[in-house]
Order: sequence, then structure tokens, then C-alpha cells
Amino acid sequence: MISGLRWLKKLNPTLSKNPFSQATITSHRSLNSALANILSVKLNTLTLTRNTLFELFISVLEESPEIIESVKQDLKAAKERDPACLSHVHAFLTFKGFLACQAHRIAHNLWTQDRKIQHRVSEAFAVDIHPGAMIGKGILLDHATGVVIGETAVVGDDVSILHGVTLGGTGKQCGDRHPKIGDGVLLGAGSCVLGNVTIGEGAKIGSGSVVVKDVPPRTTAVGNPARLIGGKENPELVEKVPGLTMDQTSYLTDWSDYVI
Repeated sequence: MISGLRWLKKLNPTLSKNPFSQATITSHRSLNSALANILSVKLNTLTLTRNTLFELFISVLEESPEIIESVKQDLKAAKERDPACLSHVHAFLTFKGFLACQAHRIAHNLWTQDRKIQHRVSEAFAVDIHPGAMIGKGILLDHATGVVIGETAVVGDDVSILHGVTLGGTGKQCGDRHPKIGDGVLLGAGSCVLGNVTIGEGAKIGSGSVVVKDVPPRTTAVGNPARLIGGKENPELVEKVPGLTMDQTSYLTDWSDYVI
């Protein structure tokens, strides 16, 4: 299997020619080390030093090779789905959604050992993912500011989540109380999915929608409260995977009532 650092160099042939990239990535012995370094730079405080964080992060990453495989898929997601992403290295160094997601992966690993760093991650990136949440690979947190994901939420693979999305509870319930998001789902900006509901594989949630019921696979839900495009009995089906296409407007087929 090709190493993480070799993989990144292969995708970015000019990586070693950029002084900043050289200092932050290629000077490290592995992608594990480079990732641990940049996260420790972003998350350190006066009482939580960079060196302490680096040693903590590198220990988790070296014991959990599956995290780096997820890192690769997340980098691909950023490059392929976000037109503002110039390169995989660009995402690795500067995209806070990507960095917040990787910090969560480490935080989730530590959470299983009853060790907690999540509050610092929330402060630094304005992304509040409970360390108990389970996040798949190939995730795009686009812009990322204001994303909230609760403790018992589950997010599948190849999911795209825009800014201001909430995967939350509906009150003071305990136990399994947060949404389950299927593979290939697109969650539009400002949308809220509340309660232990399921968003089916390949579904699309429109921006600003509030969802409190299950959404079938390959359908589109919009509005507050959310409704299925085409109706509950015969909803229109999404042809392509919205989490990959990032298509947020194809359901707007009738513009006759469009008002600004």
C-alpha cells in the first residue's frame, strides 16, 4: 500500500518546490506526522502545548492506520467537490472543515479511551462535533462554520455537509437520540435534522430545511417542516449521488412562482 506522504506527493508533483509546503509537509517522515503537526499548531494553548498535542496526536495516528485512509478520502472529497479547492495540499493546510474532521477522528479515538479534547476543537474551528459521533470517510465539510453534530449521530461515507448544519436531538432525551445519515447524502446550508431519524442513502436535504422524520433513499426534502419533492406517496428520485455532485438546485424545475 502506498504511504500517505508518497500518495500526497504523487498527487501534487510540485509539493517539494513550495517552501511552506516543504516546511509543513515534506519535512515530516509521514503523513501521520504532518497531520499531527498542523493540528497541534492549530489547537495548542498556553496550557496545552504544541509538543504535548503533537505527541498525543501522533500516538493515535500511528496506532490507527484507518484514520489516514479516511484522511486520503476526505482530501479527495475536498478537491473533487469544492471548486474553491486548488489542490489536495491546499485543503490539507488551510481548509478548517477538513482539519476539524481529522481532529474529530482523533477525538473519537480518544473518547473511546475516556480521554477528551473536543472542547478545544470546537473553539478553534467553530465546528462542534461530539467525539462520540461516528463519521465515515470521503466527508466534505464545506465552509464548516456552525456545523453541530450530536453524540449518537452516525454519518456515512461520501457525505457533503455545508455550513450551519445541525444533526441534533429534539429535547432532553437520553440514549440514541441523533440522526443517522446514509452514504452519499447532501445536507444543504443551515439545514437541521433532529432526532433519531434516518436520512436514506443518496438523499438530498435542501438549505434551511428542518427534518424531524425519516427521509427515503434518493429523495429530496425541503422546507420547514421538510416535505418530499413529488409528495410522500410518489417522491421524485435523485438520479445521481448528491453528496458527490453537490447539486443543490435541480429540484427547482418550475420557476413560474419564482419571486425575489
